[in-house]
Amino acid sequence: MAPIPTPPAQPQDDPDAYVGLGAEGAERQARERGWSTVRSLPPGAMITMEYLAGRLNFEVKEGVVTRCWKG
Repeated sequence: MAPIPTPPAQPQDDPDAYVGLGAEGAERQARERGWSTVRSLPPGAMITMEYLAGRLNFEVKEGVVTRCWKG
């Protein structure tokens, strides 16, 4: 029988801490804190809804993070 896969670890980080930061600084900070994937999206962007451990999503308007969520 195949072993049960272990999902990748994800940083214990509060996504709300990124709201209000500049997009470039927020992305740099997220990578320093261990996020393997950081995705910046414009408001209302069409995206797939699959959850990916280790990914942090930013909604960015005029260069500022307005929303942030895991996966």
